[in-house]
Amino acid sequence: MEATAVIGYVALVSIFVIGLVSGGAIVFFFRRMSLLRELRNAQRKAARMVAEARDEAKEIIRESKEASDKTRTTAETELGQRRSELGRQENRLTSKIETLDRRMESLEQRERNLVNREKSIETTRNEITTLKDKQLKQLEVISGMTSADAKQELLGKVESEMKDDVSRRLREWEIKLKEEADRKAQDILAQVIQRSASEIVSETSVVSVPLPNDEMKGRLIGREGRNIRVLEQTTGVDLIIDDTPEAVTLSSFDPVRREVARVALTKLISDGRIHPARIEEVVTKAKSEVDAAIITAGEQAAYEVEVPGLRPELIRLLGRLKYRTSYGQNVLTHSIETAYLAGMIASELKANVAIAKKAGLLHDIGKAVDREVEGTHAAIGADLVKQWEKSPEVIQGIAEHHLETTPSGIWGYIISAADAISSARPGARRESVENYLKRLTALEEIANSFKGVEKSFAIQAGREVRILVKPEEVDDLGAMRLARDIVKKIEEGLEYPGQIKVTVLRETRATDYAR
Repeated sequence: MEATAVIGYVALVSIFVIGLVSGGAIVFFFRRMSLLRELRNAQRKAARMVAEARDEAKEIIRESKEASDKTRTTAETELGQRRSELGRQENRLTSKIETLDRRMESLEQRERNLVNREKSIETTRNEITTLKDKQLKQLEVISGMTSADAKQELLGKVESEMKDDVSRRLREWEIKLKEEADRKAQDILAQVIQRSASEIVSETSVVSVPLPNDEMKGRLIGREGRNIRVLEQTTGVDLIIDDTPEAVTLSSFDPVRREVARVALTKLISDGRIHPARIEEVVTKAKSEVDAAIITAGEQAAYEVEVPGLRPELIRLLGRLKYRTSYGQNVLTHSIETAYLAGMIASELKANVAIAKKAGLLHDIGKAVDREVEGTHAAIGADLVKQWEKSPEVIQGIAEHHLETTPSGIWGYIISAADAISSARPGARRESVENYLKRLTALEEIANSFKGVEKSFAIQAGREVRILVKPEEVDDLGAMRLARDIVKKIEEGLEYPGQIKVTVLRETRATDYAR
């Protein structure tokens, strides 16, 4: 049984092995057949690819040949064109060379001609020089002068003519510039004056006090003159009681004291009680009232012209000008008007209006204390304002508004112009006939004191002087110098409001006789 089993097992293994070998052979056969088919397919594909590559190579070779032929044709065409262009350029160069050769020959011929001409000109020049020397010698013999003397005389004449010509041109330029400056100044001042609306007649200080009756004079004098002595001592004012009916006169160089006395006297007269104790009481109250009025007037003036920030000291000094007059014109009113005018002038000149107004308002502040301090009111005012005002422009305008010092800027001119407009307009100031006649006489005397002046006339209320000069002694340039000299002497020797125009007239006469 066991042997049979083993034989069966061996037979099974044998069959299994034979099956495996047979299966492997079959797989190998089919695998080989598949590889053979793939090989044949690859060979056919390679043959197609070789054929296609051969065709593409033939096409590329054909296209390359066509491109090469085209490039060769283009290159041959361009080469032909360049050869043609080079030929044309060669012809042009040849033509230019021939032209240059002809020009060179022409220039050489001209050069030869110029050399010949130069020789001829040199010969002629030598002949002229020789002839000129002979003529000069003959002229020297005839005139009795050497050539150096003649040259010096000629140069002198030319120099004199040049000086006359320069003087004439300078005069023409001066006249032209002066006319232009005058026209511009007139335009500015006309605009300012048109914009200014001021009172024609200014107020004057009252120096007399009316009385209800002449009996009041005795009561003011008092027993043995007690009342009048106390009144004069407390006020510092002289009380003049004369034959003037129903009026007494107050006399004092201090306008504030005179106002205090006027207020006190008015109160005493209206009250009726007049004795030393009452006088002292009323005078004290009058001083307080006047001080308050001074401060109010100063503040009102600053407010009116829109100048804020003034120190109380300046306000008080400004208010004192309410009781000061100059040629009958109230100084505070004049200062306010000057401030307005200065602001308008500064506006026209594109300058600082605020500075101009402040300088215009304070320009006469020195008159508040000029009876107590030595110096001109312009210098006094500048020193006063300098203590409390830090603006150099304002101080400059105050110090230079009468042009007493050399102006260092425009502010002195602005304030001076505004001051002159305010004080010189008709009705602004008054003066006595005696002073008026004295000023006219002084103007004519100053003009007549100069050499060459024939006659002089002060006209237009002393605001212009016309002077006739002797034409044989004063020429045109001398007339201009004479006008400046007369102006300078008037400024140094006279005091006058506004400005004075000096006109020098020179009459040229030509006289001949028919025989």
